[in-house]
Amino acid sequence: MRSADVPCSPERTLLTPQDFHAAAVRIAPYVRRTPVLRAAVDGRQVSFKLEHLQVAGVFKIRGALNGLLSPGGRPPGDPPHGGTARPPIPPRPPAGPPNGRPSIPSGLPRRVVTASGGNHGLGVATAARWLGVPATVYVPGTVPEAKARRIAAQGADVVKTGSVYADAERAARSFAAEHDLYYVHAYDDPAVVAGQGTLGLEIAGDMPDWDAVAVPVGGGGLLAGVAGALFSGGAVLAPGGRTPRMGGSRPPSPLAPGDPPHGGATRPPIPPRRVVAVEPEGCPTLHAAVAAGEPVEVGADSVAASALGASRIGDLALAATAAYPVSLALVGDEQIVAARDRLWEEFRLAVEPAAATVFAAWLAGQVPGDNPCLVLSGGNADWTPA
Repeated sequence: MRSADVPCSPERTLLTPQDFHAAAVRIAPYVRRTPVLRAAVDGRQVSFKLEHLQVAGVFKIRGALNGLLSPGGRPPGDPPHGGTARPPIPPRPPAGPPNGRPSIPSGLPRRVVTASGGNHGLGVATAARWLGVPATVYVPGTVPEAKARRIAAQGADVVKTGSVYADAERAARSFAAEHDLYYVHAYDDPAVVAGQGTLGLEIAGDMPDWDAVAVPVGGGGLLAGVAGALFSGGAVLAPGGRTPRMGGSRPPSPLAPGDPPHGGATRPPIPPRRVVAVEPEGCPTLHAAVAAGEPVEVGADSVAASALGASRIGDLALAATAAYPVSLALVGDEQIVAARDRLWEEFRLAVEPAAATVFAAWLAGQVPGDNPCLVLSGGNADWTPA
């Protein structure tokens, strides 16, 4: 399904290459540059971006850190921690920043509040602990215990309320407004989206021959970030001195001038590059928004709902879908579970159901390209292979 006809409202803004580059520099001391695994499955080439190996076991740490560290991400006039003295820094977590603990910047909020189905809360709790900022994370009562346990282990206050993410978000926003605290949105905040986009910069730098990147979609923060980083020109600024080719082009053919490619008189057309947005059938926020032309409320009923159970797509994601080459894909729960188990059986990659959606879509032929990269977004689940 294509999204080219999605109308773009004025309030739906696109991020700039500088936003992604600044985020990459800002969070580099904290996050891992996760590897890309190239493989062959059923005779076809496929690559996996192993983001389940990220700090906190999920890509969400990228956006959470950038949301807390971005100069424009804090309310104006909000004094550091609400007073003149910095509160004691909590003990360093067992797995601290992979590049050592940088000095803690000034100007941080006195407390951070967020709502999450689990993974974003874990990212915020981890980032807040590293930075010495108390955190309160609202989650639905249906949150997997594995995620709630890990959030609490990072020192955050965990508040369970309602049965779906939307319930937790309403309660978290009310609490933050009542106490004048800094709220970090899980997916529709420009700083958070810029942080998630650093993952796209890494793909462009480590896999310059990519022709499709598949990402799981709930609220769409990862989609907005990756699509923006790859197609706004941000990947040209990828860290590490790499300048990957962007857009629909590929490296030039090694054939001599005038040598007919593939034995023919003309070169075959080069498939355009694109991002594939993959959703569970039970949580189709982007599909519903594309059909309606604007974000609309949908249900959340899927084995992947703890990570992809947003009730509506974000404005930033819908803007990116309208502006960039994005295709849509849907997969069912049986496909998701089968893909998750196959990742374990063939590669010993232990991921959560949300991460397996992209492999499920690829197995079903919904991800085009000769060199696709599938983002395995997280691994925060307790599960036993079938």
